Amino acid sequence: MSAINAFDDAPLSRFHKRLAVFTAGGPFLDGYILSIIGVAMVQLAPEFDMSPSTQGLVGAAALIGIFFGAFVGGWATDKLGRHLLFTIDLIALVVCSVAQGLVNDVGWLIALRFLVGIAVGADYPIATSLLAEFTPRRYRGKLLGAFVTTWFLGAATAYVVGQFLLHVDGGWRWMLASAALPGLVIVIARMGTPESPRWLAKNGREDEALEVIHKVYGEHVTLHDLQEADQAETQEHVGLRALVSAGYGKRMAFITIFWTCSIVPLFAVYAFSPAILSALNLGDDLAHIGSAAITVLFLVGCLVAVGLVERMGRRPLIIHSFLWSGVALLALGLFPHAAPVVILALFATYAVLIGGTQILQWVYPNELFPTEIRGSAVGLASSLSRIGAAVGTYLVPVALSGIGIGPTMLLGGLITLVGAAVSLAWAPETRGKTLAECASLTTTTAVGTVAKAVS
Repeated sequence: MSAINAFDDAPLSRFHKRLAVFTAGGPFLDGYILSIIGVAMVQLAPEFDMSPSTQGLVGAAALIGIFFGAFVGGWATDKLGRHLLFTIDLIALVVCSVAQGLVNDVGWLIALRFLVGIAVGADYPIATSLLAEFTPRRYRGKLLGAFVTTWFLGAATAYVVGQFLLHVDGGWRWMLASAALPGLVIVIARMGTPESPRWLAKNGREDEALEVIHKVYGEHVTLHDLQEADQAETQEHVGLRALVSAGYGKRMAFITIFWTCSIVPLFAVYAFSPAILSALNLGDDLAHIGSAAITVLFLVGCLVAVGLVERMGRRPLIIHSFLWSGVALLALGLFPHAAPVVILALFATYAVLIGGTQILQWVYPNELFPTEIRGSAVGLASSLSRIGAAVGTYLVPVALSGIGIGPTMLLGGLITLVGAAVSLAWAPETRGKTLAECASLTTTTAVGTVAKAVS
């Protein structure tokens, strides 16, 4: 660990806690928006006489929007700053959400779902970059890792709201418009959030950076403390091309591969757990109960990982998370006709242990890139993850009907173990390092070099 710095080693203040809550609104809305459409479709499909393909397009529109919004939002926040876009993106979400409840045409509904997705996708790199650049190193892993837990909270809230409105005439309108309410609350809460002093200093606005530093950290902290904290970062100009070139390009490859290996099996299991559990010879009732329990265990696994990330370290956490969750999926593939209690136990094991890889999806991208391209890196990684989610979701029903439940689970296990192998070879340890040290190509173990130890 480097010498104590007034910026990176500041105590966790009320400001940091509030910022963590406000930034977590993005994944909450993501989970809410992607989940509420499933309930709304019960009324939407017959009212608009939708074909299966149209239903699929309505359901996928927000996901496609997130794909584009994440990368564009990342690029924009690196160019224009974190503060400006921190509220604008969610204002757009509120407006489009309300408009969804007023449409009388499927085409407009698809367009608005796409725009809502862009707003949500853009918020990921904007919010996480801001949080990473303010948070003291001791708490960075926990606060960034906790991001993913709010996705499950948003999804659960959507199902509760959806079930309540399902018995109301025209309830789908209220369901889709309802995202505006938490969106508006988050917009109001975010007002007054200062710009990242790291971004201000990198863009030659030292006086404004010092003003923010004094406001957040106190008069005793100076611009010199920030410069000292960031001295490990490269002093050369870093552009978007660095994301695909040597050095940072290798880091982007690591993040893309591990994120994909994590999210493909998980999204497949999450989306089709009732069908998968039924195929594993559980009755329909037990399958639905098991599906609900597994959803809760995904959240539990993420919470456990948040508690371990600063104790255990990033590298051992991601390796063990991939390894043992992959073993659980392989066991399901090898013994698809085991007793129901064994099946549920193996699924529960997977759901809990995969949590480590889930939280690190937001930790590693924010730590391994410098301020100039941090937002773009997070945005690109988030966009690519949506491809993995779409592929996994699409292939599960195809695989279940084509090759059967056993081989499908084996395939999921193998993908997960590929993530373990890639992490064993490439995952760096960033625990206890300043943000600048994490992003440096010289002070952090180079991604692309096999690390010697798991611990």
